[in-house]
Amino acid sequence: MKAATAIGIVGACALILMAGIMEGVSPPALINIPAGIIVFGGTSMAVFASVGMKRFMMIPKLYIKAFTAEPANPAERVSTLVNFAERARKDGLLALEEDIESIDDPFLRKGMQLVVDGTDPDLLYEILETEIDAMTARHKDGHAIFEKGGGLAPTIGVLGTVVSLIHVLGNLSAPETLGPLIAGAFLATLYGVGSANVVFYPVCYTLQALTASEADERRLVLEGIMAIQAGDNPRVVQEKLLSYLPPVDREAIMNAGKKGGGSSDAGG
Repeated sequence: MKAATAIGIVGACALILMAGIMEGVSPPALINIPAGIIVFGGTSMAVFASVGMKRFMMIPKLYIKAFTAEPANPAERVSTLVNFAERARKDGLLALEEDIESIDDPFLRKGMQLVVDGTDPDLLYEILETEIDAMTARHKDGHAIFEKGGGLAPTIGVLGTVVSLIHVLGNLSAPETLGPLIAGAFLATLYGVGSANVVFYPVCYTLQALTASEADERRLVLEGIMAIQAGDNPRVVQEKLLSYLPPVDREAIMNAGKKGGGSSDAGG
């Protein structure tokens, strides 16, 4: 579901705030600018030091991806590949060249172009497998940013609490001020633990899931391309590719194929 990550993060923050209010905590009491500077500023700079400028500048784009990206749609790829297999069986592999430019997926387009160009099967497999590995490694660099933030934020939060407690201990001569000062000191820990578990790790896990989904789809496409190049029967190609899908999606494709008197439309 699109925006599920954003909804989950906002919902978690709202529930934590609501529980605090039910316990008698005033919302303004949860605002501490020095603690925010220590935790969010300190975490940002520590992540910057860990990943460098280039990867650090990817953060806004990665947030947008985590909040708006849809998982891959392998069912649509199955229909497209089966249609290609049918055309290749009827008209030959060279006939597919007319359809290559209309393919919206760069990975599928590259693979089909290599097939039409007559690339050796082993070399074709190696090229596309390398493409999948490179994509996974590239995306892992993005996951690592939020994983590091999730690991650093709680520790920096504790550091902020210690800094605030130093100030508290310097005011023991004024016991009437100790309560608010101690409460403010622990806000840094709240910010650190909260940001790690409500923001950084959920975004990291979302990006990991999107990468896994895309990698699975590409492996399905790779299997289909190799089957088309080998000249497999379209029905065999479909059965191979359906094994990558959950039963519900398999059933939907089979039903669509029956209604259409054959395979489903390439658009899915």
